[in-house]
Amino acid sequence: MASRAHDVDVAVVGAGPGGAAAAIVCAGAGLRVVLLERSALPRERAGETLHPGVDAPLRELGVLDRVQGAGFVRHAGIDVRWDGPARFEPFGGDEDGPWRGYQALRETFDALLLERARELAVEVHERVRAIAPEHLDGRVSGVRTSAGLVRARYVVDAGGGGHWLARRLGLERDERSPMLIARYGYAAGQCPARDEAPAIAADEEGWIWTARVSDGVYAWTRLALSAVPGDAELPAELAGLRPRGRKRSADVTWRVVSAPAGPGYALAGDAAAVLDPASSHGVLRALLSGMHAGRLARAVLGGGSEARLALEYTRFIAGWFEHDVKQLRTLYARLPVAPEWARAGGGAAIQRPQRAPGRHTPRG
Repeated sequence: MASRAHDVDVAVVGAGPGGAAAAIVCAGAGLRVVLLERSALPRERAGETLHPGVDAPLRELGVLDRVQGAGFVRHAGIDVRWDGPARFEPFGGDEDGPWRGYQALRETFDALLLERARELAVEVHERVRAIAPEHLDGRVSGVRTSAGLVRARYVVDAGGGGHWLARRLGLERDERSPMLIARYGYAAGQCPARDEAPAIAADEEGWIWTARVSDGVYAWTRLALSAVPGDAELPAELAGLRPRGRKRSADVTWRVVSAPAGPGYALAGDAAAVLDPASSHGVLRALLSGMHAGRLARAVLGGGSEARLALEYTRFIAGWFEHDVKQLRTLYARLPVAPEWARAGGGAAIQRPQRAPGRHTPRG
């Protein structure tokens, strides 16, 4: 991306599933779209277990056939050991047979979405960092980046849980759990017990998730709820395998931005709301919020009432978040040692008052 002013209809920050989905929806309507990604592509990300329900948005985005043909590991359900005997929980099925999910390698999955975006003439720029939003007449009107100014009629932040745009606009975040850190990594070798289905297993500290992501490669995630561990070893069932690459961590504290849409902007995916991986549909949430953000941008630029549309989007994000928080609290209350903050009837760990959507003082 040349270091010069760049004029587009929509600027999207973040090339993950949420950002790619927003870009595809906007470009499919004939809008000029630029997609900005701070990292080099492709990016290594943790493997994702995708519920079969992801097929519907993938079909709408025009990538279902590519995902189905990508050779991802498929499975009909998940092995669960939580508050009773170990059991297999199938996704379900119909007259055509059992529904099957995907164990998707994120770099491959993301690349398929970006391929579709490029086909629709989305300009994808990597190694470009968003620095600050531009403002004009009380609206977000672009992004100052490490490669120059991008002037845009609308901005979508799908750049992740660092909440780049929310922090710059001074938007409040409502936190609903203590700090939660997920640690994850990969191991190489053979673990036949995980070849047929991923597994989630609870213990006295929290839970461990394991899955085969490709031939001879297994992913694991560890979340300790009672304390923040200093490190995480390979899960017991992967103990005989060779660690592959370095262990990583992510802040998965439950949080939602108070105003995920407002004058000239929308937030999608983790930029809008973060939940830990036990919520089980992070990629689906990113895709759907990205698609909704793209439709919001289209409607606003088409002359729709921005205040009303922003309020509808805020209700969508808040409603989904509240539903998932309730489900997670119920789930964690059934752990062998349930944390006090997650027990039935417990209040939020940290709550901040929400402000009305679209009413903020831009800070840049």
